[in-house]
Amino acid sequence: MLIIKMLKSKKHITKKWEVSIIELKNNAGRKFKVTRRIPELSVAETKVFKTKKEAKKQFDEWLK
Repeated sequence: MLIIKMLKSKKHITKKWEVSIIELKNNAGRKFKVTRRIPELSVAETKVFKTKKEAKKQFDEWLK
């Protein structure tokens, strides 16, 4: 069974990026998906991490 939980979502102040962290959990373990997107252009970039610490670091980097 796959469980999906939204952890955090923010918009960049000057750029139009929306950045989010989602926790994916199943019988094999947990992973964290960090996505940034520009809704007006249908453009997105996603990275998957094994630890919440690495995901949070990428989340903060994309909001700089």
